[in-house]
Amino acid sequence: MNFKIKHIWVGLISATLIATSCNDEFLNTQPLGQVSEAAVWRDAGLAEAFVTDIYAGLGQGGFSEQALASLTDEAIFTHPGRNINVVTEARSNPETPGWIDATRGWVNMYNGLRAANIAIQNLSNPQFENVGGIVDRLLGEATFMRAYFHQQLLRNYGGVPIADRAYTLEEETYELPRNTFSEVVEFIVQDLDRAAQLLDGHNLARGRANRIAALALKSRVLIYAASDLHDMAVASGKSSVISGYQNKELIGYTSGSRAERLQRAKAAAKAVLDIADGNMLNLTEPLAHDEAVQVYINNSLSRGGGEAEMIFGRYFLAQKPEAGGRQGLFNGPNGYNNWAGNTPVQLLIDDYAMMDGTPFDWDNPAHDAAPYQGREPRFYATFLYDGAQWKPRSPANQALDPLGQIQTGTYQRTNAQGQVVSHFGLDTRNSPIEDWNGSYTGYYIRKFVEPDPNFVDQNTWQEIPWPNIRFTEVIFNYAEACIFLGEDAEARNWLNKIRFRAGLPALTESGDDLKMAFINEKRKEMVHEEQRYYDARRWMIAPQTLGRQANGISITGVFKPGQSLSVYRYDPDVYTYSYEVIDIDPGKENRLWLDKMYWMPIQFQEMQRNANLVQNPGY
Repeated sequence: MNFKIKHIWVGLISATLIATSCNDEFLNTQPLGQVSEAAVWRDAGLAEAFVTDIYAGLGQGGFSEQALASLTDEAIFTHPGRNINVVTEARSNPETPGWIDATRGWVNMYNGLRAANIAIQNLSNPQFENVGGIVDRLLGEATFMRAYFHQQLLRNYGGVPIADRAYTLEEETYELPRNTFSEVVEFIVQDLDRAAQLLDGHNLARGRANRIAALALKSRVLIYAASDLHDMAVASGKSSVISGYQNKELIGYTSGSRAERLQRAKAAAKAVLDIADGNMLNLTEPLAHDEAVQVYINNSLSRGGGEAEMIFGRYFLAQKPEAGGRQGLFNGPNGYNNWAGNTPVQLLIDDYAMMDGTPFDWDNPAHDAAPYQGREPRFYATFLYDGAQWKPRSPANQALDPLGQIQTGTYQRTNAQGQVVSHFGLDTRNSPIEDWNGSYTGYYIRKFVEPDPNFVDQNTWQEIPWPNIRFTEVIFNYAEACIFLGEDAEARNWLNKIRFRAGLPALTESGDDLKMAFINEKRKEMVHEEQRYYDARRWMIAPQTLGRQANGISITGVFKPGQSLSVYRYDPDVYTYSYEVIDIDPGKENRLWLDKMYWMPIQFQEMQRNANLVQNPGY
């Protein structure tokens, strides 16, 4: 961490802040279009603008062109040259860590922490009246964001130097050692308790931190802290890289009671469940299939009742074009002139159950013959698969597909001369529309993509928010704590609320079977929400999950006797379809897990700046 910065520049909504200690005569004139730092903290409106700018540290949420899902067994990134493979092939090192988005970068997070600390310092001794509780609200928001940035650092790097104040040029040293994992946890929890107190009754509108957000983030931090990866006795027994690390206190707890940590996590989650509600979580039996599909879509779009799911989100406006509003373009099918960026892998597809809750199984002849029929509702709300009904094609391509159906296979059709020829699906890498942007896996993500057919994704911006924290995550935090405390009945009660909403029957498992059911349930419900990346690590199941080679599907459609079509459409009455699971070519991506990948490396330049930093294990 390097604090050798004399001035801080922060963009405001209507002003630029300049911090300076110079007293030269010519600087006594106030520049037009700029506001001095001192003036900011004497004016409530300018102070609010400063605090608002701290939220810029959230970046695009999880809506970057490259998604964290593609660093897991959820998806694979289609395009080369983005350093995704450095991570998925376990080649990360301090000099070449691989792709790091803005929300996980060491420097970005410490820049956010500096801004939050400047706000906290000035708002702790306010120079304007606390009219309507504005001082409390702004101080609460800044304190929440300080906790949020520390939390991002903690779950990616382990213990880090705590930034509890804004450093100046008069410091004796800027080379701070890493705080222990437990010290960072306690600092974050203290900040979140303080933020919850300050924000009580404030920020009930969307997009800003509020009391519930603070309590929900606390539940995340504490359930992570109670996980296998951060209990050094447990983690050392599962990994020689961890057992041989000489600074275990930086990555977890070397003493203390794990049961007590789980009880704290349980209590933190329950505090949220007692004062907030999600969407459609009071059911006593499963929703009907079609209704369950729509409810899950609404939850991902944060509309139609799904707004109740959002605790803390990053919002977008079409009038302000940002990359986060282009998920349709980034991830949509190439046959719709989109980029097919982060495409689901077959490993994920196969984990979605049948409608009756039984597992999908390729060895079942009925499943093998029609793998996309009779699946659980979340499957249809989450993916675009071969034959799925989607939007109308662009006018230039509607003649090739008048029905707007996803085509990810190779099929027979009849040409003008009556000959049977091969037709490459419009959404494949052999597409006659855009063959360079097709999916390698045979699937596309539907979740978080605007379904309105009036949206031509490559030319319009969505207004779908990114869920930094949503209510269902807190339920999972609570259920997880209950399971590991042996309170299976309570865990099942809350997990079944999620399952009923998803149109699935109740869980009845106990013990280790319930743990596995829980892991699978969270995998499906929270897909593409940046949960799997951290969960697979902290549960220490990454060697068995993230280390598997990505795979996809190869589909062929052959005419049934006496059938023919000149323009292809998905039709089981006309075609016999066959499905073959295929591994992604290792030349495209050769996935590997090594235990150093439990944490991100502290980058070389940071280690050079600060001789007191200790590197993470395995690097």
